[in-house]
Amino acid sequence: METPKSAEIAHIGRSVMVKGELSGSEDLYVDGQVEGTIELQGNSLTIGPNGYLRANVNAKNVVVHGKLEGNVKASERTELRKSAVVTGDIFAQKIAIEDGAYFKGKVDIQKEAPRSASQPVVKSEAPVPGGIGSQHSSSTVTSTAVAASSSGGDVVPVGKTPVTE
Repeated sequence: METPKSAEIAHIGRSVMVKGELSGSEDLYVDGQVEGTIELQGNSLTIGPNGYLRANVNAKNVVVHGKLEGNVKASERTELRKSAVVTGDIFAQKIAIEDGAYFKGKVDIQKEAPRSASQPVVKSEAPVPGGIGSQHSSSTVTSTAVAASSSGGDVVPVGKTPVTE
């Protein structure tokens, strides 16, 4: 199992239950239960295999091994490992969903911030053949196998993936 690579990692053990708002300036590993919100804007969140979150999450990177009910806003990357069960929308620049993971929600691939204030941000809502996604589209995906690459922000099916829009 992967844990964040930072030297400063806070842990919530499997026998701990937290209700309310969590925020911090270090990476967080949750193997217990959290209900509420988690704000780690410059840091990473890892939900361990025993972790159960009913929370909206805002972090730099999010890795899910356990169960998450809520929306994820990751400024960089979201990973759903094969044991993950996620219900909620994901907003991230990069997303990877391993074969065997369960995901029900909307994926919104975010573009990186423009280099200068004079460049407009363009949203494309045009469908892509196959209906999976585009550089910046919103698709509802019920999946057991989807992976995405950051080169262009495309969502690429890895196996048989039922998709509903």
